[in-house]
Amino acid sequence: MTQAERHRYILDELGKSGFVTVSDLSKSLDVTMVTVRKDLRLLEEKGLLYRSHGSATTVSPYVSDRSVHVKELEQVEEKTAIALKALDYLEDQEAIIIGSGTTVLAFAQAIPKSKRLTVLTAAMNVSLALLACQEVELVQLGGVVRKSSGSAVGHFAEEMLQGFACNKLFLSVDGVSLDHGLTTSNMMEAHLNARMIASVQKTIVLADSRKFGKKSFGKISDLEDVDVIITDAGIPELYRAKLEEKGIELVIV
Repeated sequence: MTQAERHRYILDELGKSGFVTVSDLSKSLDVTMVTVRKDLRLLEEKGLLYRSHGSATTVSPYVSDRSVHVKELEQVEEKTAIALKALDYLEDQEAIIIGSGTTVLAFAQAIPKSKRLTVLTAAMNVSLALLACQEVELVQLGGVVRKSSGSAVGHFAEEMLQGFACNKLFLSVDGVSLDHGLTTSNMMEAHLNARMIASVQKTIVLADSRKFGKKSFGKISDLEDVDVIITDAGIPELYRAKLEEKGIELVIV
C-alpha cells in the first residue's frame, strides 16, 4: 500500500468515528507504528487531523475553561437523559458525593424529594438544587470559589473531604481520553475530584458524547479508576469497545 493509499484509509476511518489509534491503524494497514506516526504527522501538518499520544482525531482534543452559564445551554436533551438514568444508581440511605458541572447539576435537580440521602458537594448550585429535599442531609465543602463553575476548590475543601467516606461519586468531566483519562479545565478542581474518587466505593461519570476524545488542563484520574460511565448514543464506536475492554460499565441513553 502506498503512502497516499494509507493516508486515504486513515482519513476514511477518521470520517467514520472521528478517532483512530496508532496501534489499530498499524494492524489494519500492516505497517509499523513508526510508519503510522509519520503518516499522522504529515496529515497533521496539512491540517487534516490532530495528533495525540497514540491517537488522532478530526477536531482539537483540547478543552479550555468556560462558564457554567454557557455550558448549561449545550446538549440539554442529552444531559437530561443522562441525569435521569443516573437515578437508577441511587439508593435510599446512601452517602454520596456530587461533583460540579452542568450534567451532575441536572442529576441533582432530578433527585426525588422523598429520597433519603447524605450529599457532599463543593458545587453551590448543586446545594441550592437540593435545598427543597427535606430528606437530604447536605454537607457543603468550602474553600476558594471558582466563579466559572460555582464550585469551591482548594486546601479547605480537600481537608474537609478527608473526614468522610461515601458510597458513590457522581462526577462530570470536561474530557474523557483513552490516553489521558478524565480531565477538567482547572487543576485545583481536578485535584479535588481525585480526592473525591479516593473517598468513595464507586465512581459514576456522567458525560455527554462530545466529551470523548477530549482532554483538558487538569488530570483527574486514569479511566481504570472509573466504575460506570453514563453517556448518550453519540459516543464514538471505538470508545464503546475500549471502555468495555477496561471493565468499565458503559450505559448509553
